[in-house]
Amino acid sequence: MMVLVLTAAPAGLRGELTRWLMEIDAGVFVGNPSARIRDELWAKTKQDVREGRALLVYTAATEQRMRVETHRHHWQPVDVEGLTLMRRPLPEGSRQDGPQRRTGWSAARMRQRSLRPSWRRQQDGQSE
Repeated sequence: MMVLVLTAAPAGLRGELTRWLMEIDAGVFVGNPSARIRDELWAKTKQDVREGRALLVYTAATEQRMRVETHRHHWQPVDVEGLTLMRRPLPEGSRQDGPQRRTGWSAARMRQRSLRPSWRRQQDGQSE
């Protein structure tokens, strides 16, 4: 079984792929060709996709029972201790450190504090 996802692919390539695969949605092809045909279709796709990009997922003898290949795609498959994970690039202008956490009270807690004035006086050290 294989799934081939195309983005911004020419109509000629999509038409050629429908000879071997079924197009279940715009740019999404599914089928069960032999390994040789799958490799030929992938080579043809990489050659003809032009400015578009392609993603291929097919069954393989791995622990996840699948393998992922990409062509001109921002997300890249990465092997992590035998598992294939997709590495997503960071958005433009973001830092490498990771997301910044906001400190202080949450909005819900601030609302709760404003609704309970007696609680606020106790926190400030005042008695009732």
